[in-house]
Amino acid sequence: MLRPDSQQAHTAPVLPPATRLGHVHLTVANLERQLAFYQNVLGLMLHWREGTTAGLGAGNEDLVRLTEVPGARRVRSTTGLYHFALEFPSRRELARAIARLFALRYRHYPTDHVISKTTYLDDPEGQNIELYIPSPEEGSYTVVNGTLDIRHADGRPSDGREPLDVEALLRELTPDDRLDEPLPASVKMGHVHLYGANLNDSMRFYRDVLGFQELSLLPGWRMGDVTLNGYLPHIIAFNTWQGEGAPPPPANALGIRYFEMVYRCCWHTHRGRARTDQLARHRHDRRRQPGYATASAR
Repeated sequence: MLRPDSQQAHTAPVLPPATRLGHVHLTVANLERQLAFYQNVLGLMLHWREGTTAGLGAGNEDLVRLTEVPGARRVRSTTGLYHFALEFPSRRELARAIARLFALRYRHYPTDHVISKTTYLDDPEGQNIELYIPSPEEGSYTVVNGTLDIRHADGRPSDGREPLDVEALLRELTPDDRLDEPLPASVKMGHVHLYGANLNDSMRFYRDVLGFQELSLLPGWRMGDVTLNGYLPHIIAFNTWQGEGAPPPPANALGIRYFEMVYRCCWHTHRGRARTDQLARHRHDRRRQPGYATASAR
């Protein structure tokens, strides 16, 4: 979640600003258990179910799809999905989601990233999930000579990992706010954060092949990220925290199968076709990138 400075600017984004993330598709070991979590704890609704696969969301498009593979297990030190992040429309709705977690005594980690307010939790099979609202007006992450300068709006420095003021957030709620209601329809897939094998290779793929705008490349943090139209925080982040040169997971591993990118039909026809063609050449080779993307024109 980084704000680029002039040294980080590489090229103008070539994807249209309306491009966005769709759903994330995960392999799970126990579909029934996972459906119970995503509905009762996270607050998603079951949209459909066919055999061993199901789609969940907030009443509009799917946000999460799950496919059961009995015996699937989590494999460490491989590429894959660090977390997916659901973006909430307001502090009040994030407060309601966090209050639900407290009411259920479900372990989570409220965090103030300055330019976003968030909490993190794991699903029953160990997949990390972020729930957040952007708050870029409250500060900045600036990349200067390959290092981060993180500051609140009043100039105070931060490490970007401060405890969230939960009491202040929960004051957004009223006694009439029900905690057992599903998430609001305006919740969307905000970003995905991936485990990769090589920072430079990942940046070249997402920036030069898919056409995202570079935000940062931080070898010292072993992390990079990209965006569109200057959106903060990032849309796709990647790191090498599972090891430089980490191999892909086996086919029956828990975790990401793919994530979806949604393209608008009204964008520049020739550039759109070129980029879609490039994407199609990469989407079938799962071992090239952690979590290959699928194109969906809408």
